[in-house]
Amino acid sequence: MAGVQLEQVRKVYDNGHVAVAGASFEARPGELLVLVGPSGCGKTTTLRMIAGLETITSGTLRIGDRVVNDVAPKDRDIAMVFQSYALYPHMTVAENLAFGLKLRGESAQTITQRVRDAADMLGLADMLDRQPRALSGGQRQRVALGRALVRQPQVFLLDEPLSNLDAKLRLSMRVEIARLHRRLGTTTVYVTHDQIEAMTLGQRIVVFNRGEIQQIDTPMNLYSRPANLFVAGFLGSPAMNFLRGTVRRDGGLVLDCAAGKVALGDAGTALDAHMGKEIVAGIRPEDLRPSGGGASSATQLTAQLEVVEPVGNEVFLNLRCGGSELVARTPPGALPECGSDITLSYAPSALHFFDAASERRIG
Repeated sequence: MAGVQLEQVRKVYDNGHVAVAGASFEARPGELLVLVGPSGCGKTTTLRMIAGLETITSGTLRIGDRVVNDVAPKDRDIAMVFQSYALYPHMTVAENLAFGLKLRGESAQTITQRVRDAADMLGLADMLDRQPRALSGGQRQRVALGRALVRQPQVFLLDEPLSNLDAKLRLSMRVEIARLHRRLGTTTVYVTHDQIEAMTLGQRIVVFNRGEIQQIDTPMNLYSRPANLFVAGFLGSPAMNFLRGTVRRDGGLVLDCAAGKVALGDAGTALDAHMGKEIVAGIRPEDLRPSGGGASSATQLTAQLEVVEPVGNEVFLNLRCGGSELVARTPPGALPECGSDITLSYAPSALHFFDAASERRIG
């Protein structure tokens, strides 16, 4: 088992485009580390550099104790699973699983044993004689995982392996991958654009945007203490609500914004340096709740309900408060009518503050 360490790894293409700008992070031995971000943010390019499929412009890449910048992919002791299944259509499941081992010159006994073990682990034992066209999408993806599994590499690299599956299959395969990692304990670097996948699978998450790392932390730390506006808005569904305005004192600390005067509560000294300046206050949808009348008026907002989205176990209320759009997440129950005014209460301690210019977290 080996870790993966990147030190100021850059990728600049011939046309001058900087795909990855000095990435530094470590996937610890046995860790499942997720790289997440929107399309074009550099996460897949980073994974391909780890795999040896992209050259590194500068920086140092280590797998275990070895610097592998100039080591061929086949000699890095890694196995990669791609977004596309990339199975050989003329081969059976067993032949697809065994193909890489045959190229490596493994003995027939070793190949048979590893193929059988992988098939048992992934529920493919009764499908070994089938060809890929006779399998469902989820079964094909399990074969692709099994082909990496039989290699018994030091590091698994997974590039958006669930993107081509429907929602139900994505959920079941996500659970399957988590179980496999717990059972095998192999260092795994997993790339996805889906923040739900990132939050549920990753022991730690590296958040990318425009080729730069925004934050590295555990899923819940990223959610509860985002380092900047991008991370705050990217992680969470629905996304965090943002109110941009000026910090003032008006019988207490308030944010003078399009939604009116929003009470900020006791922010301590965090906002002292921003008095009279523009900041962004953020609040998660679950922290905005229709008021039952018990909350202080200082911690309430009045908004007009525009759209109601019932999704079964919860309801999303899309609201307009002055010139700001807000989303509140509430339990199911009696739904207010669209167009009506409702009062929302919040705890000032649930507010997140960001500098409007730098977009970095305050406090």
